[in-house]
Amino acid sequence: MEKSKKVLGAGIVVAAIAAAATYFLTGKRGRENREKIAAWTLDMKAEVLHKMKQLKMLNREVYLALVDEVAARYQRVGRVSASEMRHLTEEMKGAWTHISRQLK
Repeated sequence: MEKSKKVLGAGIVVAAIAAAATYFLTGKRGRENREKIAAWTLDMKAEVLHKMKQLKMLNREVYLALVDEVAARYQRVGRVSASEMRHLTEEMKGAWTHISRQLK
């Protein structure tokens, strides 16, 4: 039973992240946003998603720590400016409200 809840939760998280990505890419400024997106942002989001699937328990604190951990690793690589990383990290942390709604 817990395994099915975990799988269901992971599916809901995937749907929440996909919804956020869709909104970001298809909004009024979607074309402009698509042109600005670099491959590393998608890689970072995918890595967070992958690590979320591996978690046994997902709550706000765990999610925020996960985002910080992945962001720190990408910052060390040096392919991204501090302001870009700060913006993406805040965006991903802000997605928790949408994710938590889907988990309930």
